Order: sequence, then C-alpha cells, then structure tokens
Amino acid sequence: MKNKFYYLFLWLSCCSLFCSTTFARSYDDIIESNEITVAVYSDFIPFSYQENGEAKGIDIEVAKHIAKQLGVTLHFRWVTADENVEDDLRNNLWKGHFLKRSVADLMLRVPYDKAYSELRDDIGERVHEQVHMFAPYHTESWKIVFNAKKIDDVSTMAVFQYHDIGVEVDSIPQFYLLSVFNGRMRNKTKQFPSLALAISAMSEQKIDAVMGLRSQVSHYQHQLDSPTYQLATNAFPMLGKQQWDIGMAVKSDYRQLGYAIADIVEAMISQGQMKKIFDQYHAVYQTPNLYSVSDK
Repeated sequence: MKNKFYYLFLWLSCCSLFCSTTFARSYDDIIESNEITVAVYSDFIPFSYQENGEAKGIDIEVAKHIAKQLGVTLHFRWVTADENVEDDLRNNLWKGHFLKRSVADLMLRVPYDKAYSELRDDIGERVHEQVHMFAPYHTESWKIVFNAKKIDDVSTMAVFQYHDIGVEVDSIPQFYLLSVFNGRMRNKTKQFPSLALAISAMSEQKIDAVMGLRSQVSHYQHQLDSPTYQLATNAFPMLGKQQWDIGMAVKSDYRQLGYAIADIVEAMISQGQMKKIFDQYHAVYQTPNLYSVSDK
C-alpha cells in the first residue's frame, strides 16, 4: 500500500511539474494565440526599465514595434542578468529557471557573433545548440564621458594616470582600468555599484570622467544638461574587441519566428526607425555592418 501511494505521489508531482512549465512557442502558435512574450533586462537604462509602473526604454520600443507588425499583444518577461549569457538564454528562452519554469518567445540584447554562436564545449558539443541568434539591431562599444573643465583632452588613456575615472563594479571597464599598462591607472579608478552613480559622482565633481557602454554613457551625458561634459574619441589599447553587435534570440526549433522578426528589424533599420528610437533616448546609434554591406 505504501508503494502504491508513493508512485501516485511521484506521478502527481511529475504532472504538476510539466503542467506548470511553459515552453517557447512557434510562429504559428504566437499568431494563433495573438500574443508574444519578450524577455528584457530589468533596471537597464536606457534599454529596458520601469518608471512609475510604465515600461520604458529602447528595447521596450523595439519590442512594441515587433508585436505591432506581427499583430499580436505584447507581454514582457523582466529578467535579471545571471553570471553569463549562457545562463540567461537557458533560464529565459529554452529551459526556464528552476524557480520559474516559464520561458519567453523572444529575447532581446543577445550577442550577435558567429564565433560565439558556434562556440563548443570541452567535448565538442555546441554550447548554444538550443537557441538561434539573429537580427543584430545595433553595434555597441565602450565610451568615456569627461569633464572638460578638469581634462583638456582624452586622446589616449594615459591621462587617467592623473585623473580619477569612475566605472561600474564587476564590469569590463573596471577590469581593464585596474590591469592595463601594468596597473598604472589602478589608483585613479573609482568603482561604483552602477554607472548611474558614477555619473552622479562626476556631476558632483568627485571624479573627472566615467567609462561605460557608449549607448548608456551618451544617454546619461544628455541628462547632465551641460556642455562641460563631452564624449571622448580615444581607442582602448589592449582591451580586445572594440565593437560588437547586439541582436536577438529564439529557441532553435522556432526559426520561422526568427525569420519573421528579422525582416521587421531590417525594415526598422533601413527606414531609419531604429535610429529614431535611439535618438528618443539620447543614445548614440551605429548600424551593424550586416546591413551596411547589404546596402552597397
């Protein structure tokens, strides 16, 4: 009798697990259900954030346009960045987090890089076999904003041996400034919990410059509302990749959905709508090479 109840309990538990799991859906399923769920990062100004309960940001506007062109209702899945992109894709697109088994149909702000998408593990298996990455919609890079009353020019990184520069904790700029040139900028590198706090410190004259993502830095520069704060034009020696494309991802089984969305994104770029969205949030926009080449 005990065994009977044990197996009944096990069966019911399995049923509960599978019933509570929502899988990514095909293009036909999305059109038929008249709704799509898009995963966006929380508290990621100017891309996706909430203000007085209202969703705002560049990625929010992109998702709205995609849903409108598909003719479906839009739902957001607000996600928090995990330790790496592989975890984010697994937890939000094809498997689901163990505490939240549902997944999204589409995820924004995913690296678009052929070498990265074809990455293989120690035994030769594709790391990203479960996802299809596509539709790069802007090219990102690093940028410095500086106080022109404190620094005459930022033509090279050497100036930050003598001027304080702020970075976000656990970011690539932090690791770069603490280690490059044999650590000569280590003592001048000031670390903050967020880029926004670093910008605030600069506006309060506590530091002379801030390094971060170009789109974020340019967005915050506009908020400073002063010609004193300028964007530098220097490169970053020994940083590695200076620019990279940001795109989208769907579960690999549903490439038809990816193809439909890719057409929408390409039209947004070619018609200038993507740039208008970036301009709306005062973020510098750069068209990915994929579309620049096709236009020639």
